[in-house]
Amino acid sequence: MENQTLTTEFILLGLSSNPQVQLILFCVFFIIYIITVLGNFLIILIIRTDHSLHTPMFFFLSHLAFVDICYSTVTVPKMMANYIARQKTISFVGCVVQIFSIIHFACVDFSLLSVMAYDRYVAICNPLHYSRIMKKQVCRQLVGGSWIMGFLDALINSLPVKHLKFCWVPSINHYTCELPLVLSLSCSQTFNNYMLLIATSIIFAFTPFFLIVVSYVYIVSSILHIRSAKGRSKAFSTCSSHLIVVCMFLFSVFFRYLKPSSKSPTDLEKVISIQYTVITPMLNPIIYSLKNKEIKMVIGKSLRNIGKISM
Repeated sequence: MENQTLTTEFILLGLSSNPQVQLILFCVFFIIYIITVLGNFLIILIIRTDHSLHTPMFFFLSHLAFVDICYSTVTVPKMMANYIARQKTISFVGCVVQIFSIIHFACVDFSLLSVMAYDRYVAICNPLHYSRIMKKQVCRQLVGGSWIMGFLDALINSLPVKHLKFCWVPSINHYTCELPLVLSLSCSQTFNNYMLLIATSIIFAFTPFFLIVVSYVYIVSSILHIRSAKGRSKAFSTCSSHLIVVCMFLFSVFFRYLKPSSKSPTDLEKVISIQYTVITPMLNPIIYSLKNKEIKMVIGKSLRNIGKISM
């Protein structure tokens, strides 16, 4: 029987062992991270400072932008640090914290996306009752509920990890600590952990996904009943950016976490992980800026004011 040891750290193998490639990756992810933070911070700043954007839709969007900053910060800085460090390790506590944070922010993201879908459903299917249904207090409760759900999901899945035993200093063939990978490396019995992961995925992931699907079924049905082409186009444009973000984020997460995990993930699995932890948080502010007329108008107005000041 293999000796079980108290693990104090993990080795993160990252995306490449080639020093030259690592330097290139460091530069690439540094640029992506800066764009992510600045882009999402700009979205938050615009929404909070412009009174015309003080609506439920933009209130939810500002929280989504904040989550994207946090989500990217959980993985990217540590990944970049490992590319320039001699010892590419992460402490056991750091790994558990990373697992907690990834699950937490992913779940909050799920929940906020479902809340935004519900907001669009009310706006398109019940426009006359929109202001009565989507009150400020209701919006705050929906956002607060999203954060609480994320915390519970992360706590339930990450707490049992600290009791796992490992037979050696585990090498994680990845750039971050993902729960399925850590479970696959443990010498302990992990059946209960996997069952817990499946159960929480059904509750905290499939439920928001189901709400999004149902909301869009009603939205599409309502849009198809609009007689004018201009009206249909306007109604669809209010949902298009949200729908793009949903497709990018949710399907990549489902593919990564519902696929049976191995000790050594494939290159495709790594790319999928990069998609939802790094690329999507960067693209979200770009997508919402390009597809949303209100935000484009405010950005244009701000740039014109800056131009006048500089002159």
